[in-house]
Amino acid sequence: MFTALQIGLIAALAIYLGYCRASLRRRNRQSWESLIARLRPDWSARELSEHYLWKEGLSATPDQTWERIEGTKGLWAMFQNAGVMQEMAEFAAQHCEGADPILIQALRSDAAQIRLCVLKTLAQYAFSQTTEVVRINAFQAASMYTGMASRMTQLLQDSAAGALPDFVAAM
Repeated sequence: MFTALQIGLIAALAIYLGYCRASLRRRNRQSWESLIARLRPDWSARELSEHYLWKEGLSATPDQTWERIEGTKGLWAMFQNAGVMQEMAEFAAQHCEGADPILIQALRSDAAQIRLCVLKTLAQYAFSQTTEVVRINAFQAASMYTGMASRMTQLLQDSAAGALPDFVAAM
C-alpha cells in the first residue's frame, strides 16, 4: 500500500513538472500579438470611463458600473484580462530594454489586487446576490482595472509602440 502511494506521488510530481515545463516553453514562445489575442474580445470597459486607456478613474456610479460591466460577466473578464496584462508586463520586462521597472511592478501589483478583489466580489455575490457591498466592490475592481489598462497603455507607448494599436482595439 505504501509503495503504491509513493508511486502515485512520484507520478503526480512528474506530471506537474511536465506541465510546468510546457507552460515555460509556451511562455517563452509568446509574442505581443499572441498575448493581445488572449484578451477577452467579447467584453470592454470602454463605457466606464470617458478617457478609458488614457487616464485612470471611472465616470460611473457603483450601480451604473454594475450594469455596464454586466455583473459577473464583466468581473470574470476583468479577472482574465488582468492575468493576461500581467503576462504582458512580464514579457515587457524580459524583452524590452527600455521598460520602466517601476511601471512593470505597478502592473504586477494591479493584476494581483484586481484578481483578489474580483474573487472576493464573486464570492460575495454567490452568497448574497446583488447587494450594495457587491456593487461597491465591483466598482472598486473596475476602478483598479481602468487604472491598470491605462498603465499598460503607457508601457506599450514607451516600450512596444507597434503593439499599441492592437491593444487599444482589443480593449
